[in-house]
Amino acid sequence: MSIGNSPEDERPFEDVSEEARPSIGRVLKDARLAAGLTVDEVSAATRVRIAIVHAIEADDFAPCGGDVYARGHIRTLARAVHIDPAPLLAQYDAEHGGRPAPTPAAPLFGAERIRPERRGPNWTAAMVAAIVVVVGFVGFTAVKGGSGGGDTNAKSHVAEGSTPGTGKPSSPKPTGGKPADQKPAPSDSAIAAAPQDKVTVQVSAPNGRSWISAKDHNGRMLFDGLLNKGESKTFQDSTKINLILGDAGAIQLYVNGKKIEDQFQPGAVERLTYTKGDPQVG
Repeated sequence: MSIGNSPEDERPFEDVSEEARPSIGRVLKDARLAAGLTVDEVSAATRVRIAIVHAIEADDFAPCGGDVYARGHIRTLARAVHIDPAPLLAQYDAEHGGRPAPTPAAPLFGAERIRPERRGPNWTAAMVAAIVVVVGFVGFTAVKGGSGGGDTNAKSHVAEGSTPGTGKPSSPKPTGGKPADQKPAPSDSAIAAAPQDKVTVQVSAPNGRSWISAKDHNGRMLFDGLLNKGESKTFQDSTKINLILGDAGAIQLYVNGKKIEDQFQPGAVERLTYTKGDPQVG
């Protein structure tokens, strides 16, 4: 009779390391097949594009457009195939450096107090002051001319007639049979005017919906969510606006009052940055 371990005790332990654990994409694919669903059916139920579903099942998260979108897609697909998304999200965080911590608000505001922005000349105030001076001069001339002779009265009537909304237009009617030239159509800048001392970006979704993200020059999040078809958002900052468009083909941009004519492809993820000089300089 021998004393010691039995042959069964000498069998190698089963490999339960993380390397033996199935990948996120494999778990989602196996669950989808077990549920009897096709990729097209999962895409239709979750509104996650077919190409992204295939990429995630192949453990390729680059087409998602970032960790925030990847985590959201994993959660959505897991629920669609009836499995708990929490273990998959924990596995994704462990494999990709952990879940990003939210940016604290207090240091951002403190930094702006310590380093105030250098603003340029206030041209708006200068223009208002110049208009006040001109109006005052015209008013003084009209009052002074009221006590004079006929020539002075005529001049005052001409000045009053030039005020918008009173009297008839001073320009003579065309003498020929041709109609007067029509005014040109308003430009893009007139349609979406914006102050010159800031960068203004208007994002609209006329062709469909898209996930968008917008940050200011300090990296503070201005918006992070879904923009439905027909909706629009306007963002403004003193220096620059950073954008991420989940489906750039569905988006129309106006930057500093000018329509962006870039031909974005449907389903393409675009990362864009605009400043006060764009789009002429950018």
